[in-house]
Amino acid sequence: MQPEEILNIKKVKNTAVRTVVLRHLLKQEKAQSLKDIENALAYTDRSSIFRTLKTFEENKVIHSIEDGSGMTKYAVCAEGCNCDPKDLHYHFYCTKCDKTFCLFDVPIPKIQLPENFKFQQANMVVKGLCNNCNK
Repeated sequence: MQPEEILNIKKVKNTAVRTVVLRHLLKQEKAQSLKDIENALAYTDRSSIFRTLKTFEENKVIHSIEDGSGMTKYAVCAEGCNCDPKDLHYHFYCTKCDKTFCLFDVPIPKIQLPENFKFQQANMVVKGLCNNCNK
């Protein structure tokens, strides 16, 4: 799917920066930190990238991942994802190369919370060696 189509579906105004950032994220096999995106898009202003990521996250175009590396990473949501509890999945963090991967086929199990507790976010990270580092 093209960036413009995704932004249209999510009802996010299409701008040049948003298209560039989303196109970059769509090409990645791993989640990207703000620094990764800045380095790849050297001619794009850092604050514009940051604002774009926040807009994307608010509108469920991307999701953020706190993998324990000290940097929040971002990945494009799967088609049809609304970041509801049923859409959440595990992530894999490679301790050797510092890459973080979405494990879309491994959903986070439903958690029964005590009465009057409200679910807001879950972050499940498995750590180990990715395919390349395990060779």
